[in-house]
Amino acid sequence: MHINDFDFDLPAELIAQHPPEVRGSSRLLVSLPDAPIEDSHFSQLASYVRPGDVLVFNNTRVMNARLFGQKASGGQIEALVERVVNEHTALAHIRASKSPKAGTELMFEGGIRATMQARQGELFELYFHGEQTVWALLAQHGHLPLPPYITRAAAEDDDERYQTIYAKREGAVAAPTAGLHFTETILQQLKAQGVHLAEITLHVGAGTFQPVRVEDISQHHMHSEWYEVSEAVVNTIQAAKARGNHVWAIGTTSMRALESAARGGHLEAGQRDTDIFITPGFEFQVIDRLVTNFHLPKSTLLMLVSAFRGYDEVRKLYQHAISERYRFFSYGDAMLLGRK
Repeated sequence: MHINDFDFDLPAELIAQHPPEVRGSSRLLVSLPDAPIEDSHFSQLASYVRPGDVLVFNNTRVMNARLFGQKASGGQIEALVERVVNEHTALAHIRASKSPKAGTELMFEGGIRATMQARQGELFELYFHGEQTVWALLAQHGHLPLPPYITRAAAEDDDERYQTIYAKREGAVAAPTAGLHFTETILQQLKAQGVHLAEITLHVGAGTFQPVRVEDISQHHMHSEWYEVSEAVVNTIQAAKARGNHVWAIGTTSMRALESAARGGHLEAGQRDTDIFITPGFEFQVIDRLVTNFHLPKSTLLMLVSAFRGYDEVRKLYQHAISERYRFFSYGDAMLLGRK
Protein backbone atom coordinates (compact mmCIF):
# COMPACT_ATOMS: atom_id res chain seq x y z
CA MET A 1 0.00 0.00 0.00
CA HIS A 2 1.00 3.63 -0.52
CA ILE A 3 1.77 6.03 2.31
CA ASN A 4 -0.92 8.41 1.05
CA ASP A 5 -3.52 5.69 1.65
CA PHE A 6 -3.14 6.54 5.35
CA ASP A 7 -3.40 10.31 5.11
CA PHE A 8 -6.27 12.42 6.40
CA ASP A 9 -6.94 16.08 7.16
CA LEU A 10 -7.10 16.85 10.86
CA PRO A 11 -8.08 20.30 12.17
CA ALA A 12 -5.29 21.48 14.48
CA GLU A 13 -7.75 22.36 17.23
CA LEU A 14 -8.62 18.66 17.65
CA ILE A 15 -5.06 17.80 18.76
CA ALA A 16 -5.36 17.61 22.55
CA GLN A 17 -2.72 19.80 24.20
CA HIS A 18 -3.75 18.90 27.76
CA PRO A 19 -5.25 15.82 29.43
CA PRO A 20 -8.96 15.91 30.30
CA GLU A 21 -9.64 17.67 33.57
CA VAL A 22 -10.59 14.36 35.20
CA ARG A 23 -8.76 11.13 34.35
CA GLY A 24 -11.15 8.64 32.78
CA SER A 25 -13.65 11.25 31.55
CA SER A 26 -12.71 10.82 27.88
CA ARG A 27 -15.09 9.82 25.14
CA LEU A 28 -15.01 6.34 23.62
CA LEU A 29 -15.76 5.59 19.97
CA VAL A 30 -16.84 1.95 19.67
CA SER A 31 -16.62 -0.20 16.54
CA LEU A 32 -17.31 -3.91 17.05
CA PRO A 33 -18.04 -6.61 14.45
CA ASP A 34 -21.65 -6.73 13.24
CA ALA A 35 -22.59 -3.60 15.19
CA PRO A 36 -23.08 0.06 14.24
CA ILE A 37 -20.58 2.73 15.29
CA GLU A 38 -21.37 3.90 18.81
CA ASP A 39 -20.45 7.14 20.59
CA SER A 40 -19.84 6.24 24.21
CA HIS A 41 -17.71 7.31 27.21
CA PHE A 42 -14.65 5.62 28.65
CA SER A 43 -16.38 5.28 32.02
CA GLN A 44 -18.69 2.77 30.29
CA LEU A 45 -15.86 0.48 29.13
CA ALA A 46 -16.77 -2.33 31.55
CA SER A 47 -20.16 -2.73 29.84
CA TYR A 48 -18.40 -4.02 26.71
CA VAL A 49 -16.29 -6.63 28.53
CA ARG A 50 -17.48 -10.16 29.34
CA PRO A 51 -16.66 -12.10 32.52
CA GLY A 52 -13.62 -14.24 31.80
CA ASP A 53 -12.15 -11.84 29.23
CA VAL A 54 -8.49 -10.88 29.65
CA LEU A 55 -7.31 -7.26 29.46
CA VAL A 56 -3.55 -6.90 28.90
CA PHE A 57 -1.88 -3.69 30.10
CA ASN A 58 1.61 -2.34 29.38
CA ASN A 59 3.17 -1.45 32.73
CA THR A 60 6.11 0.52 31.33
CA ARG A 61 6.93 3.85 32.98
CA VAL A 62 8.09 6.96 31.12
CA MET A 63 11.60 8.13 31.98
CA ASN A 64 12.59 11.79 32.43
CA ALA A 65 14.49 11.09 29.24
CA ARG A 66 15.17 14.61 27.89
CA LEU A 67 18.41 16.39 28.80
CA PHE A 68 19.49 19.91 27.79
CA GLY A 69 23.07 21.15 27.71
CA GLN A 70 25.99 22.03 25.51
CA LYS A 71 29.10 20.59 23.91
CA ALA A 72 32.52 21.50 25.29
CA SER A 73 32.80 23.86 22.29
CA GLY A 74 29.74 25.76 23.53
CA GLY A 75 27.14 24.57 21.00
CA GLN A 76 23.68 23.90 22.41
CA ILE A 77 22.58 20.27 22.50
CA GLU A 78 19.51 18.24 23.45
CA ALA A 79 19.57 14.51 24.19
CA LEU A 80 16.61 12.14 24.34
CA VAL A 81 17.65 8.90 26.04
CA GLU A 82 16.13 5.99 24.12
CA ARG A 83 17.53 3.10 26.13
CA VAL A 84 19.65 2.67 29.26
CA VAL A 85 22.30 0.04 28.46
CA ASN A 86 23.92 -0.20 31.88
CA GLU A 87 24.54 1.96 34.95
CA HIS A 88 26.66 4.50 33.06
CA THR A 89 25.82 4.02 29.38
CA ALA A 90 22.75 4.97 27.36
CA LEU A 91 21.69 5.22 23.74
CA ALA A 92 20.19 8.60 22.86
CA HIS A 93 18.89 10.73 20.05
CA ILE A 94 20.88 13.97 19.76
CA ARG A 95 19.64 17.29 18.47
CA ALA A 96 22.41 19.82 17.74
CA SER A 97 23.54 22.16 14.99
CA LYS A 98 26.30 19.62 14.27
CA SER A 99 26.26 16.00 15.42
CA PRO A 100 28.94 15.25 18.04
CA LYS A 101 31.80 12.98 17.00
CA ALA A 102 33.21 10.13 19.06
CA GLY A 103 35.15 11.52 22.02
CA THR A 104 33.09 14.72 22.25
CA GLU A 105 32.37 15.79 25.83
CA LEU A 106 28.82 16.92 26.60
CA MET A 107 27.71 18.99 29.59
CA PHE A 108 24.08 18.75 30.69
CA GLU A 109 22.03 20.49 33.36
CA GLY A 110 22.85 19.53 36.94
CA GLY A 111 26.54 19.22 36.21
CA ILE A 112 26.08 15.98 34.27
CA ARG A 113 29.11 15.08 32.13
CA ALA A 114 28.89 12.57 29.31
CA THR A 115 31.13 11.45 26.47
CA MET A 116 29.82 10.45 23.06
CA GLN A 117 31.50 7.09 22.42
CA ALA A 118 30.07 5.79 19.14
CA ARG A 119 27.16 5.88 16.73
CA GLN A 120 24.65 3.05 16.49
CA GLY A 121 22.58 3.97 13.47
CA GLU A 122 20.54 7.04 14.39
CA LEU A 123 21.45 6.68 18.06
CA PHE A 124 24.48 7.99 19.95
CA GLU A 125 26.15 5.91 22.66
CA LEU A 126 26.76 8.17 25.67
CA TYR A 127 28.93 7.34 28.68
CA PHE A 128 27.86 9.25 31.80
CA HIS A 129 30.67 10.10 34.24
CA GLY A 130 30.47 10.19 38.03
CA GLU A 131 29.18 7.89 40.74
CA GLN A 132 25.46 8.22 40.05
CA THR A 133 23.72 5.85 37.64
CA VAL A 134 22.01 7.00 34.46
CA TRP A 135 18.67 6.25 36.14
CA ALA A 136 19.49 8.52 39.08
CA LEU A 137 20.73 11.33 36.84
CA LEU A 138 17.59 11.24 34.71
CA ALA A 139 15.32 11.15 37.77
CA GLN A 140 17.01 14.23 39.25
CA HIS A 141 17.81 16.34 36.20
CA GLY A 142 15.89 14.97 33.22
CA HIS A 143 12.68 16.35 31.73
CA LEU A 144 9.53 14.45 30.80
CA PRO A 145 9.51 13.99 26.99
CA LEU A 146 6.05 15.05 25.82
CA PRO A 147 5.26 14.11 22.20
CA PRO A 148 6.28 16.56 19.45
CA TYR A 149 2.67 17.47 18.58
CA ILE A 150 2.10 18.84 22.10
CA THR A 151 3.34 22.36 21.48
CA ARG A 152 4.03 23.39 25.06
CA ALA A 153 6.64 22.60 27.66
CA ALA A 154 5.92 19.82 30.14
CA ALA A 155 4.20 21.14 33.28
CA GLU A 156 4.11 19.76 36.80
CA ASP A 157 0.79 17.95 36.32
CA ASP A 158 2.22 16.09 33.30
CA ASP A 159 4.48 14.17 35.69
CA GLU A 160 1.32 12.42 36.89
CA ARG A 161 -1.03 12.60 33.90
CA TYR A 162 1.48 11.34 31.30
CA GLN A 163 1.90 8.12 33.31
CA THR A 164 -0.63 5.32 33.64
CA ILE A 165 -1.80 4.63 37.19
CA TYR A 166 -0.25 1.15 36.93
CA ALA A 167 3.16 2.25 35.54
CA LYS A 168 5.94 0.26 37.23
CA ARG A 169 8.94 -0.54 35.05
CA GLU A 170 10.86 2.56 33.98
CA GLY A 171 12.28 2.58 30.49
CA ALA A 172 9.88 4.26 28.02
CA VAL A 173 10.23 7.62 26.29
CA ALA A 174 6.53 7.79 25.46
CA ALA A 175 3.47 6.69 27.41
CA PRO A 176 1.26 3.76 26.35
CA THR A 177 -1.48 6.34 25.97
CA ALA A 178 -4.55 4.07 25.82
CA GLY A 179 -3.77 3.29 29.46
CA LEU A 180 -3.96 6.94 30.50
CA HIS A 181 -7.77 6.69 30.60
CA PHE A 182 -7.89 4.02 33.30
CA THR A 183 -8.74 4.87 36.91
CA GLU A 184 -8.82 2.69 40.01
CA THR A 185 -12.62 2.80 39.83
CA ILE A 186 -12.66 1.40 36.30
CA LEU A 187 -10.13 -1.31 37.18
CA GLN A 188 -12.19 -2.33 40.22
CA GLN A 189 -15.35 -2.48 38.09
CA LEU A 190 -13.61 -4.86 35.71
CA LYS A 191 -12.31 -7.08 38.49
CA ALA A 192 -15.73 -7.17 40.18
CA GLN A 193 -17.36 -8.61 37.05
CA GLY A 194 -14.83 -11.41 36.70
CA VAL A 195 -12.43 -9.88 34.18
CA HIS A 196 -8.77 -10.93 34.32
CA LEU A 197 -6.21 -8.11 34.32
CA ALA A 198 -2.72 -9.02 33.07
CA GLU A 199 0.46 -6.99 32.60
CA ILE A 200 3.27 -7.13 30.06
CA THR A 201 6.10 -4.65 29.49
CA LEU A 202 7.10 -2.93 26.26
CA HIS A 203 9.39 0.09 26.61
CA VAL A 204 7.98 2.54 24.06
CA GLY A 205 10.74 4.17 22.01
CA ALA A 206 10.93 7.57 20.33
CA GLY A 207 10.61 5.75 17.03
CA THR A 208 6.86 5.56 17.67
CA PHE A 209 6.76 9.18 16.41
CA GLN A 210 9.15 8.53 13.52
CA PRO A 211 7.55 9.35 10.16
CA VAL A 212 7.37 6.81 7.37
CA ARG A 213 9.76 8.19 4.75
CA VAL A 214 9.01 5.78 1.89
CA GLU A 215 6.03 5.80 -0.48
CA ASP A 216 5.67 1.99 -0.55
CA ILE A 217 5.03 1.11 3.12
CA SER A 218 6.41 -2.40 2.62
CA GLN A 219 9.85 -0.77 2.36
CA HIS A 220 9.62 0.85 5.81
CA HIS A 221 11.79 -0.60 8.59
CA MET A 222 10.38 -0.33 12.11
CA HIS A 223 12.36 0.85 15.12
CA SER A 224 13.17 -1.80 17.71
CA GLU A 225 11.62 -1.94 21.19
CA TRP A 226 12.26 -4.25 24.16
CA TYR A 227 9.38 -6.26 25.59
CA GLU A 228 8.70 -9.00 28.12
CA VAL A 229 5.77 -11.41 28.36
CA SER A 230 5.67 -13.70 31.40
CA GLU A 231 4.70 -17.36 31.53
CA ALA A 232 1.79 -16.43 33.82
CA VAL A 233 0.37 -14.07 31.19
CA VAL A 234 0.74 -16.73 28.49
CA ASN A 235 -1.16 -19.22 30.66
CA THR A 236 -3.91 -16.68 31.43
CA ILE A 237 -4.39 -15.91 27.72
CA GLN A 238 -4.37 -19.55 26.67
CA ALA A 239 -7.00 -20.38 29.31
CA ALA A 240 -9.20 -17.52 28.06
CA LYS A 241 -8.88 -18.71 24.46
CA ALA A 242 -9.85 -22.22 25.54
CA ARG A 243 -12.98 -20.82 27.25
CA GLY A 244 -13.94 -18.82 24.17
CA ASN A 245 -13.28 -15.47 25.88
CA HIS A 246 -11.76 -12.40 24.26
CA VAL A 247 -8.21 -11.15 24.77
CA TRP A 248 -7.98 -7.36 24.90
CA ALA A 249 -4.89 -5.28 24.18
CA ILE A 250 -4.91 -2.02 26.11
CA GLY A 251 -3.01 0.01 23.56
CA THR A 252 -1.01 -0.75 20.45
CA THR A 253 2.09 -1.45 22.56
CA SER A 254 0.39 -4.35 24.34
CA MET A 255 -0.71 -5.63 20.95
CA ARG A 256 2.81 -5.34 19.49
CA ALA A 257 4.28 -7.25 22.44
CA LEU A 258 1.76 -10.10 22.32
CA GLU A 259 1.69 -10.49 18.56
CA SER A 260 5.51 -10.43 18.58
CA ALA A 261 5.52 -13.17 21.20
CA ALA A 262 3.28 -15.25 18.91
CA ARG A 263 5.25 -14.83 15.68
CA GLY A 264 6.49 -18.41 15.88
CA GLY A 265 2.91 -19.69 15.55
CA HIS A 266 2.10 -19.91 19.26
CA LEU A 267 2.29 -17.48 22.17
CA GLU A 268 5.67 -17.79 23.86
CA ALA A 269 6.91 -16.22 27.10
CA GLY A 270 10.23 -14.37 27.15
CA GLN A 271 11.95 -11.03 26.76
CA ARG A 272 13.49 -9.75 23.56
CA ASP A 273 13.51 -6.89 21.06
CA THR A 274 10.83 -6.56 18.41
CA ASP A 275 10.60 -4.58 15.19
CA ILE A 276 7.23 -6.02 14.19
CA PHE A 277 5.42 -3.93 11.55
CA ILE A 278 1.68 -4.59 11.48
CA THR A 279 -0.02 -3.50 8.26
CA PRO A 280 -3.21 -4.56 6.41
CA GLY A 281 -2.99 -8.26 5.61
CA PHE A 282 -1.33 -9.16 8.92
CA GLU A 283 -2.70 -12.35 10.49
CA PHE A 284 -3.42 -11.74 14.18
CA GLN A 285 -2.74 -14.65 16.52
CA VAL A 286 -3.73 -13.29 19.94
CA ILE A 287 -5.77 -10.09 20.14
CA ASP A 288 -9.57 -9.91 19.72
CA ARG A 289 -10.25 -6.39 21.08
CA LEU A 290 -8.14 -3.24 21.07
CA VAL A 291 -8.45 -0.08 23.15
CA THR A 292 -6.44 2.70 21.55
CA ASN A 293 -6.28 6.44 21.02
CA PHE A 294 -6.48 8.20 17.64
CA HIS A 295 -3.22 8.21 15.68
CA LEU A 296 -1.32 10.55 13.38
CA PRO A 297 -1.85 10.64 9.61
CA LYS A 298 0.58 8.39 7.69
CA SER A 299 1.76 6.76 10.94
CA THR A 300 2.65 3.11 11.53
CA LEU A 301 0.07 3.03 14.34
CA LEU A 302 -2.71 4.08 11.95
CA MET A 303 -1.55 1.21 9.70
CA LEU A 304 -1.76 -1.15 12.68
CA VAL A 305 -5.36 -0.26 13.56
CA SER A 306 -6.29 -0.46 9.86
CA ALA A 307 -4.92 -3.99 9.81
CA PHE A 308 -6.91 -4.90 12.92
CA ARG A 309 -10.32 -3.35 12.24
CA GLY A 310 -10.17 -3.05 8.46
CA TYR A 311 -8.89 -0.25 6.26
CA ASP A 312 -12.28 1.04 5.07
CA GLU A 313 -13.82 0.83 8.55
CA VAL A 314 -10.98 2.81 10.12
CA ARG A 315 -11.24 5.54 7.48
CA LYS A 316 -14.97 5.78 8.26
CA LEU A 317 -14.26 5.88 12.00
CA TYR A 318 -11.74 8.71 11.66
CA GLN A 319 -14.11 10.73 9.49
CA HIS A 320 -16.81 10.22 12.13
CA ALA A 321 -14.41 11.20 14.94
CA ILE A 322 -13.44 14.42 13.18
CA SER A 323 -17.04 15.36 12.42
CA GLU A 324 -18.04 14.66 16.04
CA ARG A 325 -15.08 16.65 17.39
CA TYR A 326 -13.27 13.87 19.23
CA ARG A 327 -9.90 14.83 20.75
CA PHE A 328 -6.87 13.30 19.05
CA PHE A 329 -3.51 11.78 20.01
CA SER A 330 -1.86 11.15 23.40
CA TYR A 331 -4.12 13.26 25.62
CA GLY A 332 -7.17 12.71 23.43
CA ASP A 333 -10.16 10.37 23.40
CA ALA A 334 -10.18 6.61 22.87
CA MET A 335 -11.53 3.93 20.54
CA LEU A 336 -12.67 0.38 21.25
CA LEU A 337 -12.14 -1.82 18.20
CA GLY A 338 -13.05 -5.44 17.49
CA ARG A 339 -10.94 -7.53 15.15
CA LYS A 340 -12.51 -7.66 11.72
